[in-house]
Amino acid sequence: MPENDVIWIDIETLDRLMTDILTGVGVPADDARICADVLLAADRRGIDSHGINRLKPIYYNRIRDGILNPVTDVETVREGPATAVMDGRNGMGMVIAYRAMTSAIEKARRFGLGMVAVRNSTHYGIAGYYALMAVEAGMIGMTGTNARPSIAPTFSVENMLGTNPLTVGMPTDEPFPFLLDCATSITQRGKIEALARKGQSVPDGLVIGRDGSILTDAGAILKALTQDNAALLPLGGAGEERGGYKGYGYATVVEILSAALQAGSFLKALSGTDTDGRQIPYPLGHFFLAIDPGAFMGRDRFRETTGNILRQLRAARQAPDEERIYTAGEKEYLAMQERQVTGIPLNAALQQDVETMRQELHLPAYW
Repeated sequence: MPENDVIWIDIETLDRLMTDILTGVGVPADDARICADVLLAADRRGIDSHGINRLKPIYYNRIRDGILNPVTDVETVREGPATAVMDGRNGMGMVIAYRAMTSAIEKARRFGLGMVAVRNSTHYGIAGYYALMAVEAGMIGMTGTNARPSIAPTFSVENMLGTNPLTVGMPTDEPFPFLLDCATSITQRGKIEALARKGQSVPDGLVIGRDGSILTDAGAILKALTQDNAALLPLGGAGEERGGYKGYGYATVVEILSAALQAGSFLKALSGTDTDGRQIPYPLGHFFLAIDPGAFMGRDRFRETTGNILRQLRAARQAPDEERIYTAGEKEYLAMQERQVTGIPLNAALQQDVETMRQELHLPAYW
């Protein structure tokens, strides 16, 4: 099957497929539905790097390898009126995150602010999903997570920090919210994995080798990252001339908030291997913040002001040859409308992954 042989699968079928695969490897049905919904949210919004593309290399493989618990048992280790610390016990990161943001929202309803820190979690999928949970409750939502080492500090070539997204969602008076959901590196592993599947190269200036050279071979980069022979560059790129220290600084902020509040693991402790090179769990940390605008000047006033800011930004003078200006989350909203009709694209390599999982679990054909 040619690499560019893409098929489009409707959302309902893809949801059923992912739910069945997750339950097939031992995830309880209710939890599997949450996990599938998080993955599907990425695909629906056009963020293919964090949707079904991640099902096999991350969740399916790690459960089968015994380094990710399919059954999630979250422990609340400390709690106050507006705060909490949870221990995910290496369960499904999406389930842990869903419960943590739910708690943060409930606390914000009572006190105006709610924040929950999590330790010993795992990859939680698209960060924007949890910020949007707060938005759907009429609130501002913020979340961040550390991750396995990928980013080199400014003036370094060693992968130390995770891609560490700092994600913010805000309700508006428009049909779509403001949602800024991006890594603190220029690119992330998921996008490189997607390029590798397509046989495409990584653009210049995104990844640095141990010798300081710029790397572009997607497959070789993925291997080198696991061997500590490559690192992603922070937002702004290498050095300080283009502000690489800013991306480095924000990645560090997320690392601290994802580890220090909850006494969790950080940096090289998240590499996923022990001193003998054996696979072990990735004990990630997250944080979740919900802010109720009703505790300030009111939800309606907040939504209106936010909408006015965004509309004025989109009405700014356009650069030559540019058709229009967007605000954060708008392109994903438009993609979601389109994919509700077209479905989700699966390239040949991804189709093969799906077929492998289907056969291993003795599931029926879905298309």
